[in-house]
Amino acid sequence: MSALLCTDVLDVLCPMHLTLNATGHITHAGPTIQKMRADVPMVGQRFLEVFVVKRPRSIANMHDLRQATDLKLHLELRDAPRTELKGIMVPTSAADGSMIVNLSFGISILDGVRDYSLTNADFAATDLAIEMLYLVEAKTAAMEASRRLNLRLQGAKIAAEEQAFTDTLTGLKNRRAMDTILSRLVAGNSSFAVMHIDLDYFKAVNDTLGHAAGDHVLQNVARIMVEETRETDVVARVGGDEFTVILPDVRSDDILRRVGRRIIDRLEEPMPFNGQECRVSASIGTVWIQSGDHPSMEALLSNADVALYASKHAGRARQTLYSPELRDSANAGIPPIGRSERVNEH
Repeated sequence: MSALLCTDVLDVLCPMHLTLNATGHITHAGPTIQKMRADVPMVGQRFLEVFVVKRPRSIANMHDLRQATDLKLHLELRDAPRTELKGIMVPTSAADGSMIVNLSFGISILDGVRDYSLTNADFAATDLAIEMLYLVEAKTAAMEASRRLNLRLQGAKIAAEEQAFTDTLTGLKNRRAMDTILSRLVAGNSSFAVMHIDLDYFKAVNDTLGHAAGDHVLQNVARIMVEETRETDVVARVGGDEFTVILPDVRSDDILRRVGRRIIDRLEEPMPFNGQECRVSASIGTVWIQSGDHPSMEALLSNADVALYASKHAGRARQTLYSPELRDSANAGIPPIGRSERVNEH
């Protein structure tokens, strides 16, 4: 009866204890340690067949284990999951050579709770593991709240950055975005092109039909330019009726001519607005930077302006590809009409 009372008491105070007989067989298992091997009763098995003693390393048999009383044992269950445990073994006062081994998870308590679905009912009421679990749960909740806050802040930061690089009327990139992208391309060593596009007759739309019509035209122009360029190209609105298209990885001027032609043709189509027709066209100045060229961004944009100037003077609604001769004509104050007719496509 006293032995039964003893195990009943130990089950409450030390729910992860084991009692061993003189041969090292398990004679009783506390409810929590048995719950960890619910399908295989521990009673009747040899202790060293259920557990591996990892430290002290000198323990190889029950005789060695008996000599390790009052020492901290580092154990591991032999079957998966191979949970690591801490333990201490003490002999009982009985003359039969029985022993009690009290076990705990130590720092692996989180793994134990997860692997065996343990709750606070599986631990002694005074076990510090309960406080540890509460602290871990509180820390986990705080970290999750912090993670969600960081995600919201990161999302807000990305949205703010995106807004800072976006033209609010058209949804295109703005001049700030264009400068950033061009700076990166200029610093690289790959081929790319820049189209500077100015709308012809846009002022007439604003003056005759109003700013609402002008905004309608700009939004349509933005949509058409996006539709007529690749996903890898960047379309930016850099002024009231000025746009820039950046085309990375350009391998021939034929590509540029075709893109420019498509944009010009599409923009010459009338745009209905409140029963009226808005008519504009586009003049384009294009600079093609080939691999190995290293222009400054200022020179690049200046060259695009020179080519655009040539398109305007050649009759508008056309594209001019920049060449050094255009710069010579511009510097001399000579309208580059002949030069534009030679290099443009119309």
